Amino acid sequence: MNINPIINDLTSAFGDSILAVQQTCDNIPTLWVRKDKAPDILRHLKNAIDRPYKMLYDLTAIDERVRRHRPDQPQSDFTVVYHLLSYDRNDDIRIKVALIGTAPSLQTITHLWPSANWYEREVWDLFGITFDGHPHLSRILMPPTWIGHPLRKDHPARATEMGPFTLSDEKETIEQQALKFRPEDWGMTRTAEDTDFMFLNLGPQHPGTHGLIRFILQLDGEEIRECVPDIGYHHRGAEKMAERQTWHTFIPYTDRVDYLGGVMNNMAYCLAVEKLAGIEVPARAQVIRVMLAELFRIASHLVWYGTFAQDVGALSPVFYMFTDRERIFDIIEAICGGRMHPEWFRIGGVAQDLPKGWDRLVRNFLAYLPPRLKEYDSIVMQNSIFKGRTKGVGAYTREEAVEWGVTGPGLRACGFDWDFRKKRPYSGYENFEF
Repeated sequence: MNINPIINDLTSAFGDSILAVQQTCDNIPTLWVRKDKAPDILRHLKNAIDRPYKMLYDLTAIDERVRRHRPDQPQSDFTVVYHLLSYDRNDDIRIKVALIGTAPSLQTITHLWPSANWYEREVWDLFGITFDGHPHLSRILMPPTWIGHPLRKDHPARATEMGPFTLSDEKETIEQQALKFRPEDWGMTRTAEDTDFMFLNLGPQHPGTHGLIRFILQLDGEEIRECVPDIGYHHRGAEKMAERQTWHTFIPYTDRVDYLGGVMNNMAYCLAVEKLAGIEVPARAQVIRVMLAELFRIASHLVWYGTFAQDVGALSPVFYMFTDRERIFDIIEAICGGRMHPEWFRIGGVAQDLPKGWDRLVRNFLAYLPPRLKEYDSIVMQNSIFKGRTKGVGAYTREEAVEWGVTGPGLRACGFDWDFRKKRPYSGYENFEF
């Protein structure tokens, strides 16, 4: 077995602080480290080595208390998992920290990665793991008055396990108080030397945000000085739902992870299960998956493109782009039988082969769309009013994007040519030119 050089580097630098090296199905180097040394090891990986791991790609946790099969792993009631990505190496590393007890804690790494702020809040919210030194450790997905931590295995998985809901006058008062925004909680002030700030609540009912996010704005006249985003309004607890599903029956839930993405998260979930189980997908099924995933990618982007133009002030494009999206749904419906949520992928492949006439539908769409996109570029992207309202607004550098964990088009927009479909081809993407 070839040992990844980074494992030798960490073992040499930190000795017995490396508790174990775990073998994994995805072949990502995975090391268990001492709790007190985790921040130092993560800092070493980010700043002290050649071709460092600059991005904190994920930070999550596992409730290990009811797991039975944990060969050669340190004893742990809860495990915190850090997933780092090195663009220079095109490689990942996974660092695990074992925690004991029902009220576990460890040091924050928000001083290393600003993106850790929300990750750590999520882990505290859902698992009850405290991150000492975090600047604002509070609920991020659950309501502020929620009792318990939902992704603990002993937390109820169904509403019927929690007793009937009641709303007494006292509880209603508590809930209303919890919704009040206190600027001091976020390090903001109500006044400055020459002004009194106004705080404006934008959302979640605001039509521009579609009910899924809330912004609290600190205003100095018409100028926005600070903005606090409040997320979680569309959080369905899919991970908790998964605890009472089989590997197969969870597939429909993945359609709703991104309700505009259709099969996109079917694919991510099935690929993960297939890797764990050592299942090889036939080449034809891989091509079908890629075709459907890319059609849904276009459909999702059309929704963003049209609604963003509308939010900025251009009303016409959204009608054109939704019409184009319907053409994609006609193809999806002909193949899958469903439109937005076809739940059509299966572990090991897809539900059925392609129907007769599918190629005619796809060819017609491929001939239709490119001229439309050129027209949209003219009426939206080249529009002087659109440019004036967007250019230079919310800009960030490549370095900031990596620090904040930006991926996909948002990262490529910084001039960074990185696409996982090309850098690490999967499901046959290496056979396509794009």
